[in-house]
Amino acid sequence: MAASPHALSSRLLTGWVGGCVCYLEGRAIQESPHKFIHLFRNVNKQWITFQHFNFLKRMYVTQLNRSLNQQVKPKPEPVASPFLEKTSSGETKLELYEKKPLSSPSLPLSRKPNEKELMELESASIIEGSVDVGKETKAEKQWKEMKLQVADLPGILARLSKIKLTALVVSTTAAGFALAPGPFDWPCFLLASVGTGLASCAANSINQFFEVPFDSNMNRTKNRPLVRGQISPLLAVSFATCCAVPGVALLTWGVNPLTGALGVFNIFLYTCCYTPLKRISIANTWVGAVVGAIPPVMGWTAATGSLDPGAFLLGGILYSWQFPHFNALSWGLREDYSRGGYCMMSVTHPALCRRVALRHCLALGALSAAAPVLDVTTWTFPVIALPLNLYISYLGFRFYADADRASSRRLFFCSLWHLPLLLLLMLTCKLRPERAPAS
Repeated sequence: MAASPHALSSRLLTGWVGGCVCYLEGRAIQESPHKFIHLFRNVNKQWITFQHFNFLKRMYVTQLNRSLNQQVKPKPEPVASPFLEKTSSGETKLELYEKKPLSSPSLPLSRKPNEKELMELESASIIEGSVDVGKETKAEKQWKEMKLQVADLPGILARLSKIKLTALVVSTTAAGFALAPGPFDWPCFLLASVGTGLASCAANSINQFFEVPFDSNMNRTKNRPLVRGQISPLLAVSFATCCAVPGVALLTWGVNPLTGALGVFNIFLYTCCYTPLKRISIANTWVGAVVGAIPPVMGWTAATGSLDPGAFLLGGILYSWQFPHFNALSWGLREDYSRGGYCMMSVTHPALCRRVALRHCLALGALSAAAPVLDVTTWTFPVIALPLNLYISYLGFRFYADADRASSRRLFFCSLWHLPLLLLLMLTCKLRPERAPAS
């Protein structure tokens, strides 16, 4: 049966369309690599990533330079430098892998470069630029010898002795001396303050000497003088010895033997017990609280020459204050302590860390109420100190309930002004000798 003219024209039309489609498909398949390269060069010219660099490098080595017999292994993903944390990823990639302009003799001007030559020059320029940047980065990261300048020595020794912590120790010693009953003896007060400060400098220097390998792993302590190599370990130990010997001598012969014995005991407790215990057990926090509670007791014994109930009260206040202070501080440094290998409550027992902080916030109120009972202050003190103790107890409860960095920071900053204000109120409400009950 003969086909109709309409059917024949449809078959012919279909064959023409099919031929056009086949022709276009063939052209698209042949020209797709060139179009891809052209698109890559024009569109992505402003943003070249490390993956593009690897692709171009493999293409250059394996296809355009077949005389090389060495097998190229792709480089791993670069690790972000800590010095570029504030830079966005796009800016960092653009800075590290920015292309250099093509040199004038690379292509003759008489002819138009083809796609292979352009791709070869582009990949070569990227490789050359990355090698130059790698050399500069490597030179910057190399260890350099640090020369000790005499003008920098006081600041280095101040950081070695933890001058801020030493100032806190001396201030609590002075508060214990001022709160003790009896007349205020200025020469004894100065000798006790200087001796306690020297003993604190010695203990802190020895502590840093022992913890150099661990401090180097922590962001909080990696800039300490011994970690950076600003001074030698021999100089640090010599400085600690030069502080410990006259400090203990001043406390023993300038003040009284009891105060000197407390100073020696505190140096031993901090350097030989607390420091190694930080990597063994969470009990280091309680031992460290005892270390911080001894300076006000030393101030009391320097003024009276004896251990009275008032001395233990002041030591108890400092002992309880350190738990909300340090537990809140360590909560925000858990990653640092874990990286340094320290066994802290905030790392291994986070729930216990918050409970202990809350308990000792409440204990501060009870100890303040015991001050007039032990004839240290008048009954006005627990009344006017009640808002302070209630506020720090509230922040301790928020830290216990929320368990986040915001609540821990609020508790920590509150502890910074709570202690000096509490001691100042105790001095204001001190029980004067003329008002003391007759024996």
